[in-house]
Amino acid sequence: MNDKVYIHELISITKQNRARYMHHMAANWSPIGQEQRHQLCYGVWGVVGSTGRWPQVVNIWEEDGFDGLATSFRLEFGNANLQDPALAKWWSAAADLRSGGFDRLLVPHPDTLPIEALCAAGTSGEVYAHELVTVEPGAARRFLDDALTEAPKTGDRYGWQLTGAWWTAMHNQDECVLLWTIPSWESWAAVERDHSRERDVLLPESGAAIRGRERILLVDAPLSPLRTGRQPSRDDRTDWAD
Repeated sequence: MNDKVYIHELISITKQNRARYMHHMAANWSPIGQEQRHQLCYGVWGVVGSTGRWPQVVNIWEEDGFDGLATSFRLEFGNANLQDPALAKWWSAAADLRSGGFDRLLVPHPDTLPIEALCAAGTSGEVYAHELVTVEPGAARRFLDDALTEAPKTGDRYGWQLTGAWWTAMHNQDECVLLWTIPSWESWAAVERDHSRERDVLLPESGAAIRGRERILLVDAPLSPLRTGRQPSRDDRTDWAD
């Protein structure tokens, strides 16, 4: 049973700052988040520009449910400038690397494993597929049930693993996010090749009416937990990224 809540961030990067930003988030922010808020880094990825907007980064943070998130929000917004004063230097550095972003709060399907369990299981991929799926209002949870039921078929044939399955909170239960762990670029190509031949090889069966589906590719940052098998630590800091 996964009772966590996730912050999903899609960040627009300025100039040639993607590597610097990913390091700043993993090495310079995540250890603070772990210590102050018990917030874990689920993943930091760069968007493969040929499949979506660029340059962009996706961050996902794992919180101790809505109660934990409420505590985190109070710490962040309970002051006049709506920023934690202790993080002023960090915010200033981050501001030079990005131009804005769009966030979601995600609720996991109960069978979606939290990040520490995924790391313990050795879950990792060469590339990841990130899907944003819209369904009829109220059908998000039913779609995720179907997704997790059908996903092993894709895994058996192509090696794709449905690692994350979430629905968007504070919405109309009509939006879902899926994260597929893909063992190789060739495994990704095989799915897209067969899909282009009008064979719906990703979740062909669903009782929920799918209204839209967008898939982009991600590559994880050097310090992302699904690459390293651990949470980033203060030992990962480097002066150039401060």
